[in-house]
Amino acid sequence: MSTINDQNMPTIQKLYESAPSSRQVAKFTTASALGATLLFLSGLTLTGTVIGLIMATPLVVIFSPVLVPAGITALLVITGFMFSGGCGVAAITALSWMYNYVQGKHPVGADQVDYARNKLASTARDMTEKAKEYGQYVQHKAQEVTYGQGS
Repeated sequence: MSTINDQNMPTIQKLYESAPSSRQVAKFTTASALGATLLFLSGLTLTGTVIGLIMATPLVVIFSPVLVPAGITALLVITGFMFSGGCGVAAITALSWMYNYVQGKHPVGADQVDYARNKLASTARDMTEKAKEYGQYVQHKAQEVTYGQGS
């Protein structure tokens, strides 16, 4: 019989070691209770919403000739105000950025603007030089044609 107890002892000891602590049990119990409560409240909310929709459907059907155009109008007005406000905020932000840039402060993105400005100026210089060279070439060809006909 002592051999049986000796063999079972490591298994029982393993069970005790792998058993969750009281803190883990408390966390699990709290989480389960909170989850169950929230699930119950979710079900109540869904039920109340369905009952409210069932009760409001006849009124919506009766007043729909008035409500649909009013809803569309309200949607358009709200969308217009939101778009207008967004454009205003974007304009104020852009003007503020430009003011900071002109004042010599270093707003976000100033490096990219400086790089683009320098690249544009360089390209403009290159195009001006090419245009002058092409103008001289055309002038030279015109002189050749003019002098070639005169002789």
